[in-house]
Amino acid sequence: MNRFLGIFLIVVSAASFGTLAIIGRYAYADGLDVTTMLFLRFTIAAILMFAWLAIRKEPLPRGRTLLQLAGMGGLGYVGQSFCFMSAISYASIGLVALLLYLYPVFVTILTVIFQKVKLTSRTVIALVLATIGAALTANPQGGQLPGILLAISAAMIYAVYILVGTGVMQKVSAIQSSAVIFASAALVFGFLTAIRGPHWPTTQNGWLAISGIAVIATLLPVATFLGGLKIVGATDASLLSTLEPVVTVILAAMLLGEKVQPLMIAGGVLILAAVLLIVRQPKKNQAAEPAQIQSA
Repeated sequence: MNRFLGIFLIVVSAASFGTLAIIGRYAYADGLDVTTMLFLRFTIAAILMFAWLAIRKEPLPRGRTLLQLAGMGGLGYVGQSFCFMSAISYASIGLVALLLYLYPVFVTILTVIFQKVKLTSRTVIALVLATIGAALTANPQGGQLPGILLAISAAMIYAVYILVGTGVMQKVSAIQSSAVIFASAALVFGFLTAIRGPHWPTTQNGWLAISGIAVIATLLPVATFLGGLKIVGATDASLLSTLEPVVTVILAAMLLGEKVQPLMIAGGVLILAAVLLIVRQPKKNQAAEPAQIQSA
């Protein structure tokens, strides 16, 4: 029963994360730009996360740990979220969601290069599958090339974010780290919004979209992920989290009428197969597990 609950919580988390790009498209339709939208997203999420910390009576991290988390949020997460949410303006949401899931492959490549992790046959097969999958998925027709490049950039930045943050995350709880990361990202996007000029929501639907991004696509998946992670563990949580791009592709087709091309499906299957190979390999050959430090 407990394991079933853990699986259910991770599935809810993956599905909630999968709504981010969909709700973001509705926010764009109301006149928001990327910096204003992300400023509001992270500000609301940070306020809710700090309230959660207060309820749990957890202190904020201090000293070097606080600075490291602030750097992760203000640099790494800002870059990743900016590239991802910008990408959906140029390319189909399903395509962007699938390409973002190259990040575990990039994590593996970086650990092989910089941490001298052994390159196993399983890893080689995963890299080949991911490369072929990306080539099939990223068909730059219809002016989608900028979105493809932004989506791949988001995956690469997220991979660096994961590697840099692995050691820091062992010193604090996920709630503490998420609160600082969200707040740092909010400050940076607030600064960028002030420079570029804000584009606030103009209708009730716009504010509903922003609320949905902050609660449904940010706080809810963080909360359910943390709950499920304690029950099923990081490896199974990583495995179940691959449902996220699947949910995004399905919702984009149902709600936005996006056409799903056969080549994109084939490429997406290969990318997710590569991720599963990486997640399921023996721990001694495993890189930092993305599920352990996922925060948004």
